[in-house]
Order: sequence, then C-alpha cells, then structure tokens
Amino acid sequence: MSRFWSKTVQQLTPYVPGEQPKLTQLIKLNTNESPYGPSPKALAAIQEANSDLLRLYPDPNSDALKQCIARNYQLTANQVFVGNGSDEVLAHVFLGLLKHDQPILFPDITYSFYPVYCKLYDIAYQTVPLNHEFAIDIADYLKALDGKGNGGIIFPNPNAPTGRALALADIRALLEKNTDSVVVVDEAYVDFGTESASTLINQYPNLLVSHTLSKSRALAGLRVGYAMGHPDLIEGLERVKNSFNSYPIDRLAMAGAIAAIDDGAHLASISAAVIKSREALVSDLNALGFQTIPSQANFIFTHHPQHEAATLAQALRERHIIVRHFKQARIDQYLRITIGTDEQCAALVKALKEILA
Repeated sequence: MSRFWSKTVQQLTPYVPGEQPKLTQLIKLNTNESPYGPSPKALAAIQEANSDLLRLYPDPNSDALKQCIARNYQLTANQVFVGNGSDEVLAHVFLGLLKHDQPILFPDITYSFYPVYCKLYDIAYQTVPLNHEFAIDIADYLKALDGKGNGGIIFPNPNAPTGRALALADIRALLEKNTDSVVVVDEAYVDFGTESASTLINQYPNLLVSHTLSKSRALAGLRVGYAMGHPDLIEGLERVKNSFNSYPIDRLAMAGAIAAIDDGAHLASISAAVIKSREALVSDLNALGFQTIPSQANFIFTHHPQHEAATLAQALRERHIIVRHFKQARIDQYLRITIGTDEQCAALVKALKEILA
C-alpha cells in the first residue's frame, strides 16, 4: 500500500484473471480459450491491415464493425456498442446502466469481476443464490422483485463457472416482470449450445446482450467485445466510452473482428467440434466416478465425491495439465475444465485414471 493511493484504490480487491503460465509444454484447460485457431479469413484481414495506415488513428466509432455486427444479428448499427473485450464493455455497462440508488441483482456463483466492478464504481448489489442444481432460477429473481425495485439485473447465460444455461422463455418471463431497470444477459458462451437473447432486443427496450470474440470466435488475444440493445442504452454506453477512451478498437482488431464475425462457417465448425468433445469428455469422466453439471459452454464443472478438488487440481498440475479450482463456498469441491482438443481431453482422462488408481 502507498500513501499516494486514493481511498478508492485502498479499498479495492482486484479481480484475478485465470492463470497464464509462461511454460509451453503443458495442457492448458483453465481459461476457456478455444482449442482451435481463429478464422483464416480473420488472420488474413489482420495481415492486410498491418500497413502504413497504422500511423493513423482508427475510426473512433468503429462504424464498419458495428454495421457488421448489426447485419449478422438483424439489428441496426445504433443498437450496437463495441469495446476492448467484453470485460471493458461490461465495465462501461456497470457504470453507465447499473449504477443507481437501488442494488443490482446477480447470482451468488458467477463471474468474480461482477462484485469487483461494484466495488470500483460504488454500486450496491444483492446476490441471488443458485438453486440446489447450480441453476439460475428465474422464480428466485421474481421473489426478489416482489414489491421491491432494483438497479438492474445481470447474469451470464450460460452461467460461469457452472455452464448451465437458461431457456429463452425464462429470460422473456423475467423481462415481462422487470420493466423498470436494465436486464443484462452476458453471453460469452452462447454459441456452445444455447439460444441468444439478442432475438428479444426489439421487443424489450431494457434488454442488453453482451458478446465476446474470445471464446467461439477464438480471438481471446485480439480483445474485442460488443453489446446489443435499444439505441437509448447504446447511447448511454457511448457517453461512458467517450469519457474514458475514444479509441478502444484499433485498426488490426477491427479488421480481424469483422472477418471473424462474417465467417459463420468457421464459427459453426469449431463450435460443433467443441460440443462433440464436451459430450465425450463428460462420458469419460462419468465412467471415472465424476459428477458433472450439465453444460452448454466450452467448459464443464465437475467433481468427484471421493476426492478433494484441490488435490486433484494439484495432481494434474504435476502432470503439466492445468484446470481451474475455486475456493469459494459451495463450489470448492468442483473443477472447471476447459474443453480442449480430443487429444488434450484424452490426456486429461489418462492422467485422472492414474491419479484415481
């Protein structure tokens, strides 16, 4: 701690991202990156944009990227906001749309950066517990709303780290009841088996849907995220962005993002491969005695009733396989395992057989 820190900084408990080891000879199944590469069209577009034009600032409005996203989701460009990764987009959402007098609502088990943003921006919040099956139950949110207001509602769909998804009908039911604050659906993993709430945007002016290019588009290293919603919501986010950084999307990122989003065939191909590998891995783990939460993401959330999760994670690390273990109450006996290639998943299963023997 430094005497030069502000009081705000002194009170922060910063978010700790998933480990990014410097070692190369390992199987990295801890941060939900894609096991497959980005669209070749995206890589070609980035190479083409790597020119003398980098001496010029990029388009501060990212108009071409917004038009691309709007075209692919049957929206208009003024219904799209873009930022330097979905984390930055969501940070602007918290400040611009969720900071009100009343507390916001989100699950008790979800992204750990939600309460971090609340602390940073001095936003009151209330967590709503997942049910006994680690699922978001809309009925619990409706109970929380009964006779009370809120500053907004935010949840991932599928949720993280559990991987469970809400049906579109459940999201619609929540929107029908919660009309006086924003509902944010964080869809980082939506392409791995669930339906996007973006189809509801034109029906509900308080719905905001956020996406990332880091997972199914395999561009975690590019840092591009976006949000879709009513133009009034987007205008609010633009006001925050232009009070912070007018140029969040550089020329290379814009070129790569446009090509990646337009390459629907590549998205479908690698998403299908991940889903197939996920189902096979769950089956293999079940055979070893693991119990796995039903997942519609590019990861699974699993535990073995006879073995400590932390011990399993350490034993895997000693075999150069990294998975994610959380110390949070209720989930400290679970491992979150990113779906790798079939070869990586086979190596994981082989290692677990040795550990459990």
